[in-house]
Formats: sequence, structure tokens, C-alpha cells
Amino acid sequence: MRIDVVTIFPDYLKVLDLSLIGKAADHGPLDLHVHDLRDHAHDRHRTVDDTPLGGGAGMVMKPDVWGEALDDVLAVDTPGAPRQVLIVPTPAGEVFTQRTAEDLAGAERLVFACGRYEGIDARVPEHYASRGIEVRELSIGDYVLNGGEVATIVMIEAIARLLPGVLGNPESLVEESHGVAGLLEYPVHTRPTRWRGLEVDPVLLSGDHGRIARARRDQALTRTVERRPDMIRALDPAGLDREDRALLARLGWAVPAGADHPVPVRLRNATADDAHALAELAARTFPDACGNVIDPEFLERHIATNLVPELFATWADDDRVDLILAELLEPPSVRDGGLEGRASTSTAPALVGYAAVLREEADSDGEQPHGIDPRPACVRPAGGEVVGELSKVYVDAAMRGSGLTPALMDAVTRQAGAHGTDLLWLGTHVTNKRAQKAYKRAGFRQVGTRTYNVGGQDAHDVVMTRRTGEGL
Repeated sequence: MRIDVVTIFPDYLKVLDLSLIGKAADHGPLDLHVHDLRDHAHDRHRTVDDTPLGGGAGMVMKPDVWGEALDDVLAVDTPGAPRQVLIVPTPAGEVFTQRTAEDLAGAERLVFACGRYEGIDARVPEHYASRGIEVRELSIGDYVLNGGEVATIVMIEAIARLLPGVLGNPESLVEESHGVAGLLEYPVHTRPTRWRGLEVDPVLLSGDHGRIARARRDQALTRTVERRPDMIRALDPAGLDREDRALLARLGWAVPAGADHPVPVRLRNATADDAHALAELAARTFPDACGNVIDPEFLERHIATNLVPELFATWADDDRVDLILAELLEPPSVRDGGLEGRASTSTAPALVGYAAVLREEADSDGEQPHGIDPRPACVRPAGGEVVGELSKVYVDAAMRGSGLTPALMDAVTRQAGAHGTDLLWLGTHVTNKRAQKAYKRAGFRQVGTRTYNVGGQDAHDVVMTRRTGEGL
């Protein structure tokens, strides 16, 4: 690649003689040339600027001087250069990003026109664009510098390091910030492993490349959520695996089915005001658990009797119940299908999931929480352990695979543990293999079975348990 820079301060660009860019220019893939704009100013003072037409502060760089300079530079024949780009650094330009750098790295020739003062006469880029030359007016950020040289150096380094042979290890380009993954890079560490009381993650010393890769991916996702949520919003869901989605949901982002990108999601404790919305969600999600084996009339009877607003209002006001809901904070942009009828233009949060743990604890009247199921005999707590039933974990169909289910389970398990529950148990239908796999991934293990009445029809459940302190 040939790069030409036109500037009134040629010495400013000497920094490019250093490090890897300098080596690439000396005997590598980079052919770098710096030109003095004043060589094309022919008055005694080598003037390159004049006052702005129409008045105003500052000075404007003259089009005739720039035209002569660029004509000379662009007239230089570059063999095999079908694509040459004239780049004008300006705070009024489109933002230069890693994607821009990747695009420009594919050009055979770049010419940078470094403006000063109030900038270059606007007719200069307009003229060269009219001649069929590709012109890019680019900004490196929302701030103003004294001239285009600093921005040019930034862009040259970002572009040149992408050229084959410039970096010693091409793999460095794969995991770094703003790379193909669209994330900020994970934190990096070196020896000593302990420094001033700070230790590195033991996973980095394990030699287990799979675990290391997963830990770094999690760190990259977490850092990007914390520092650049705009980048999370731009992620392609096709590049997110199950563990990515679960972590993002815990960090406040979910990927509904068919969505173009992640959307903000909030997990919070339910209140009595949520009771009707929770009942509606329960009515449309409960059939997914056993609808293929329970007759519709029995399902409807169970829902009408047990999953009613009064139940959820009671739970919301009961300290022995941990009731957490999930709501999307904005409607997703859906490609096909997705949240049928619920991906609207409404800006109100949309309830898309909930989880409930009922702690075995009698109130002052000796009553257990309303709606708690009898503990199966196969659930055997150790002496003194407090038991809770993970009674509900449901998400809308469009949220399956979004990571929201494990995020809800994690949140309600942590909260139940903090409120004194030691051992959790749950029942899920023997045919619901999808749910059983999800519970196993969350740390639950099968301990037996039970028979559960659904609206008058017996259902056969697998019973699973886990301790709240395990794996947290």
C-alpha cells in the first residue's frame, strides 16, 4: 500500500518512522511519502490560507494551493492501484471506526490532506469527488484538534497494522477491541501473578485453553456492557452462543427470537401492581411445560384456579416468597416471528419472564406460603437446612434461548439463599426434556419423581434439587 500525506508540518509525521509502522515503511508492505504543502505556495511568504468568505473567525486553507499539491500527488502513477482514496481529516466528517480501518486497508493507495486553521476550502474535496476520486472526510472523535496531522497518524496506524506482514503475530488482530467479535478486549495480565495484593484469575494459570477462552470471552462481554453498551446493542445475535446469551442476560441484555440485536432487559422484584400482568404471562407460558400430555380442559382449569392475579399479589407481599420478574425495556427490532403481538412500538416495559421460590416457613398462624406444594419424600435436607420450592421459572416462547431463563434462575437462587433458603427443589414434567436440561445446567440434579395434579389430571414429574450456595 502507498500512503501520501500532504501537510504544512512534515516533521510532525516523523513519528511514523518509529516502531512497527516505521519498519513496514522501510522494508515491508507500506510505501510512505510525506509532502510539504508550502512547496505549492508561490508568494514570498509561502501563504497557504486566507480569510473566510462571508466573514467569521479564523483562516481557511486556499483551494488553489491545495489543488496544485493534490494534482501533483495524485498524478504519481502507482502500479496496480485500482482503488485510491483521498482522506480529509475533519471533525465534521463521518466517524472513523475499526470497520473504516478494515475497509481502507483494502485500498492500494491512500492520500491524506491535513488541514489547519478552520479547515480546507470545501470545494477541494468536492472537486476531486467530481473527478471520480473516492473522497472520505473522516473524524476520529467528537472533539477538535489544531490540525489533521494527529488524526492522520491515528488513522495510518489503525490501517497499516491490518496489512499482512506488519504485525509479528496476526492473531493479535482477532481478539483485540473493536475486532471481528465487536467487543472490547478482555483485561490482559503478565507475571508476576501476584502484585501489590492483586492476583490474576487462577483460570489463566490452569493450562485449560477452553476454560481460558471462556473466561476471556466473559470478561470481554462484561467490560463491553460496562463501558460501551452501544457496542452490545450492535452485536449480531448469530455470533452469540448459549453461554454468551446467559451472561448478557445476567448483565442486563437479552436476545429475543428473531431480534436483530440484543435489547436491554431488567430483572426486579415483583410488586402487587404486577399481579395481573404476571397472571397473563403465566396463562400463556404454563401450557409449554406439559401441554402435550395434559388435556386442554384440565390445563384451563388449573390456570383459572391457580395462576390468578390474587396468587401473585399474595406472593409479592409475602416475605417468604422470592418473586422476580424480567421485562424488556424497549421493543426489539424483529426480523421474522419473534414476540408475536408483543414486539410493538410501545415504550412501556414488556413482561417476558418470572421465577418464584417459596420458602417452607410457617407464619404467625402456622400457615405455609399460599400455593406451596407438599415436599416430595425424595427431597431430603440435611439437619437444620431450610427448604424452598422453586415453584416457577417461565419465559415467553420468544425468549427461549435468549439467556433469560438461566439469568432468572441465577437471580432467584441468589436471592433465596440470601433470605435463608439452603436447599431448593422443583418438579418438572417427565416429558419436558428441554426444561430438565436447563435445570441441570443450573446445578440441579434428579433425586426422584412425584405425581402432580393439573386441574384434575395427574401429571408425572421429575424432582430435582440443588443447594443455593453451590456454584455461586
